[in-house]
Order: sequence, then C-alpha cells, then structure tokens
Amino acid sequence: MIRILIAEDHSIVRDGLKRILTATPDLQVTGEAASGDAALALVKANDYDVVMLDLSMPGLSGIDLIKRLKLEKPKLRILVLSMHGESQYAARVLKAGAAGYLNKDSAAEVLLGTLRKIAAGGVHVGEAAAAALLQSSDKLPHEALSDREFEVMRFLVEGLGPTEIAERLHLSVKTVSTHKTRILEKLNVGSIAELVRYALEHRLV
Repeated sequence: MIRILIAEDHSIVRDGLKRILTATPDLQVTGEAASGDAALALVKANDYDVVMLDLSMPGLSGIDLIKRLKLEKPKLRILVLSMHGESQYAARVLKAGAAGYLNKDSAAEVLLGTLRKIAAGGVHVGEAAAAALLQSSDKLPHEALSDREFEVMRFLVEGLGPTEIAERLHLSVKTVSTHKTRILEKLNVGSIAELVRYALEHRLV
C-alpha cells in the first residue's frame, strides 16, 4: 500500500484527487494539508511514502518547503502538482529534492502511473521539462536567478508586497527588497509591471 499525503490549499482540488486515489486499491490517502506549515508538521509526525505537493500554498511553500520536507524525511518521495509552466519549474523542484513534476491538467491515469513510479524510486518529468533540461545552452535570464530569488520573483508576480513576502519566506523586508532589486537587474526589467509581462511571456505564471 502506498501512503500518500495531499498538500493542496484548494479543498475542491483536494477532494478531486482523493476521489481518484481512493478508487485505486494500492494507493491510500493517509493525510491532508491545506498549507505548507501543516504539511511539514504532518511529515514530522507521520510516515508517508509520497507527498503530492502544490507549488503555491499559504505559509511555507515551493522550493523552500520541498527542501524542509526532505530534511525531515530524506527518503520521502515528493510529486509536485502545479499549474506553473513545467519547463520552467521542473528542473528547480527536482534539484530541491522532488522526485517528479506533473501539471494539474494531466489525465488521472498519468497521475496514478506517476505516483507508482515515484513510490518505486523512479523520477518523472513531462516532455516539456525533459526538453528544457536537455537544452543547457542558451540560458534565459530567469535561469540565472537563485532559488531564493526565483521564489521572491514568483510572489512579486502574484502581487504580494515586500512585507507579505518577508512573512511567507521568514526573511526581513530589507532582504526581500535586496532580492527584488537583483531580480529586476538580472531580468533587465525596470518595474513590477515589466516583471509580470516577462513572467507571462516565459510561462512562469
């Protein structure tokens, strides 16, 4: 039996995933979390085989959350489920310790197959991500961002201010402002509006 924790802040999505998994005899949902902090607490207190993780959740989230989960349970397998552009995010989440990346619009059969593959020790990325991982040359500007800068950029594009971002990432407002300045410089954009445009053009949102 593969024990699964669903970490997803939208209850409708959680319910849908649960319905798919409970219809399968070898997969069992043994935990649910609606925030990154709740997911981390559950992983500390319980044993799971796979965590299905949304990339954007309240509190601790994204790459930071993946690293924290792996720190707690190094053998834990993590499947990131996200609506973000796969080719832009997959390499980062795999580097952080995830075992797979899947778009939320994937078919149920693909999800079930991926969960089994990951639980058995495999790694999964889609065709778009695999192609991006192979294209190591001609890097785009956002690929030069550090993981922390990438997370800050994601929140800036989502409309969060420096204070909110600082709270989410447990940083000082000054540090967030420094990251923001570096992000704008590295991407050669002059404002948040231009940053949003860049993110849309490169399917980062």
